Amino acid sequence: MGAQLRVYKRRIRSVSATKKITKAMEMIAASRVVKAQRKVAASTPYATELTRAVTAVATGSNTKHPLTTEAENPTRAAVLLLTSDRGLAGAFNANAIKAAEKLTEKLEAEGKEVVNFIVGRRGVAHYNFRERRIAESFTGFTDDPSYADAKKVAAPLIEAIETETAEGGVDELHIVYTEFVSMMTQTATEARLLPLSLDEVAEEAKPAKGEILPLFDFEPSAEDVLDALLPRYVESRIYNALLQSAASKHAATRRAMKSATDNAGELIETLTRLANQARQAEITQEISEIVGGASALADATAGSDR
Repeated sequence: MGAQLRVYKRRIRSVSATKKITKAMEMIAASRVVKAQRKVAASTPYATELTRAVTAVATGSNTKHPLTTEAENPTRAAVLLLTSDRGLAGAFNANAIKAAEKLTEKLEAEGKEVVNFIVGRRGVAHYNFRERRIAESFTGFTDDPSYADAKKVAAPLIEAIETETAEGGVDELHIVYTEFVSMMTQTATEARLLPLSLDEVAEEAKPAKGEILPLFDFEPSAEDVLDALLPRYVESRIYNALLQSAASKHAATRRAMKSATDNAGELIETLTRLANQARQAEITQEISEIVGGASALADATAGSDR
């Protein structure tokens, strides 16, 4: 019984230490997700106005720009997958990877070759383990991305779509990321960034009720304006997706660590109950041995008196 009691006490100490770690990680994630939410809210007005400007140029001119005109027979598509550098976030990375694989299957079914760009060590590890080719990967900033990180990610993608397909370029650019809906809900989603779907972009940039949109003059030409605006558009969309993904990851980590902390607490209660039972059994056994010994001694004394 004594050995069993020591085992329970050792497990209680171990689980208690784990509970302290998961509780600390939960508090850190809760702090980070608030900061990430603020960054998402701060980046939204810029992205909205930039989307409106791009829409105005694309719809207000007859310019056939390669970034707004779809190829007649697209053969290659780039897919940018956003994951995290760290785990301990429940199904966060798994859901994003599943969404990317589903999109890849869809594009391949349409006869397009898929070129993979990955953000985050988890996504890179997943693709490397399955020996899938990665055009470029980016790691080390997923917890707190900056606009400079978004520019670094966007640069090879813009270069790829501006390059002719025969020379190694792509016809389409898709992005897969986790959209932050609320602290309890994060949804893996995909979107086509380029070529622009003008109907979707116009709907996204739709003015609020009663709001009057400005009129634009293009100098020196609409094509030059598109050359300047569209890279900024891609960078802003990728930056917003990085922030959404970071906020989603922190929320998923907070939820996972809270669950782990609660489970550790329940396990400690169970082990404490078992330890109490073992200690009570040990005490009962000791009392039984004392009573049995006293009874045997009394019987021996009575026998000698006779």
